[in-house]
Amino acid sequence: MRTKTFYIIANSDKDENLELARGVRDYLEQKGAKGVIRAGEQERTEDYADLPDDTCGILVLGGDGTLLRAARELAGRSIPFLGINLGHLGYLAEIERQNVRPALDSLIAGGYTVEERMMLRGVVHSGGKLVTEDVALNDIVLNRCGSLRVVDYKVYVNGEYLNSFTADGMIVSTPTGSTGYSLSAGGPIVSPTASMLVLTPICPHTLNSRSIVFSGEDRIRIEIGEGRRGGPDEACATFDGDTCIPMRTGDYVEIGRSAEVTYILKINQVSFLEVLRNKLSRS
Repeated sequence: MRTKTFYIIANSDKDENLELARGVRDYLEQKGAKGVIRAGEQERTEDYADLPDDTCGILVLGGDGTLLRAARELAGRSIPFLGINLGHLGYLAEIERQNVRPALDSLIAGGYTVEERMMLRGVVHSGGKLVTEDVALNDIVLNRCGSLRVVDYKVYVNGEYLNSFTADGMIVSTPTGSTGYSLSAGGPIVSPTASMLVLTPICPHTLNSRSIVFSGEDRIRIEIGEGRRGGPDEACATFDGDTCIPMRTGDYVEIGRSAEVTYILKINQVSFLEVLRNKLSRS
């Protein structure tokens, strides 16, 4: 029987001296599997050159942010992730530190299921040119930058004008991201395996602005409107809270479902509602 190989990505801020990562590797080897700890201090694309071709799972030690970054950097590899939570509140990282060994036993024995999570692809246009194209597992956010004032965001769906929102920012999230920033901004919680886009304004300056849920096949375009007195305004686009892209009046981002997906290994056979209930009771 072929040895199972697992790639270990650890957040060194939460796993000091990679102590847990080494413990996970050693335990895997005791059980007849193989563990490879990611080389390098920063989770960036070039650091994954040591990813073995026969990797059957990626173990992420940290919090949801660590897993989100890894999912973006490794998009398109079709290797499932298992999150081991070393943070405070993990929705993606479902395994707690004290349950690592039983989880590894289940993983080696094949006692798991795999969930498919949709991702977003955002294309940022600035000055009439495409400047950035990237993916996100949680959300793509447009937010104000510079002075503390609201921004006018013009929203189009499938080429049709929807509305202008005067707000601090706009969030387009996946179902996975519905329990993140979107939830904090008053958005709905969506079952993570669903296929849809959630549009949520951040601190809108109106009493009737609410989140809007669209089909996963829809395309959303958000354009930066004019500033006060018709002058230019500034904002920035972020992908899963990373890679801030500066934008100005007239610039826009087009957001839709990505061809890439993220696969999540599920060890605990508990429902989404049970996980949600436990997380909400701790928050």
